[in-house]
Amino acid sequence: MGTKSRESIYGGSVRAAAERAAEARKKADRLACEAWNKRMLAFKGPAQPSPTLGDAVNAGYLYLEVRCLGCDTNQTVALDIVRRPKSTPVHELERYMRCKECSQVRGYPYKRSHLVALRRTKISANDPPSTWWPGER
Repeated sequence: MGTKSRESIYGGSVRAAAERAAEARKKADRLACEAWNKRMLAFKGPAQPSPTLGDAVNAGYLYLEVRCLGCDTNQTVALDIVRRPKSTPVHELERYMRCKECSQVRGYPYKRSHLVALRRTKISANDPPSTWWPGER
């Protein structure tokens, strides 16, 4: 006298709904990151509101590009190793960014930097730094 278990009856539809929800979250996170990037690159800010660290990593944006105002260099910071809660907005990281080269020259931590954009890859010859607006180099 056996009956079908709830797993065999509802299991497939529950798993399919969970997969659709995960895909929808990933798409929403990706769109939020793209909108923030466009706002940052088009208007040079404002940085607020920004996606959270968890949202950026979920969307595949693993790096944050930062520009030092002292030496005018761009660097990337890996978001998956940042020691902050995943619910921390990306714009709150700006106050912790320090340029290593400028800090060594001055002899104290140099903090004048601006967030540029979220990136999928590090800065390289094939993937140069982001530009603030079209035509800037």
